[in-house]
Amino acid sequence: MSEGKSSTAEAEAENRYYGQKLRELSERALASPEEFWSEVAGNLAWFKRWDKVLEWDPPFARWFIGGVLNASYNCLDVNLKKGLKNKVAIFWEGEEGSTRTITYYQLWREVNKFANALKSLGVKKGDRVSIYLPMIPELPIAMLACARIGALHSVVFSGFSAAALADRINDAEAKILITADGLYRRGKVIPLKKTADEALA
Repeated sequence: MSEGKSSTAEAEAENRYYGQKLRELSERALASPEEFWSEVAGNLAWFKRWDKVLEWDPPFARWFIGGVLNASYNCLDVNLKKGLKNKVAIFWEGEEGSTRTITYYQLWREVNKFANALKSLGVKKGDRVSIYLPMIPELPIAMLACARIGALHSVVFSGFSAAALADRINDAEAKILITADGLYRRGKVIPLKKTADEALA
């Protein structure tokens, strides 16, 4: 069998295997959602374990009542504790060909610095932050920094106009807006900061 046919056969076998696994997981989740999601949630690091898995009052559902966790802690600190500090967390390649490689430890440091900067600006738990950034490493850094201090973030597509951005900032009742000077799109520099300034005017 040629190499191309072999790799295709392997891919098809892998697809069948994972397709079957997905069906099995779906069946388990439907048959006993509380038991299934309790097991899944057990893979996360909780500061306080939940008292009740699900409170269901159609159409409203509340999950893991009484539980306390932090998404930033689970994404970063847990991996540092696993000894992954020098493993790559983010590999980024820009449109113009530049690259950046960020390890878990470097990401943890950047997120903590960003979280402290947010706190110095008066952002606290429960506050809302609008993020108007291109697809650069600072985007997940900002998101994880918000999660770290308990602030809610709203990511706004960097292609939106000033009016659309203003609507989203107002709808979210954001305390601050995080943006960049600009971004590359199809070889052109798009001035994000100018749009952000217009949205806030």
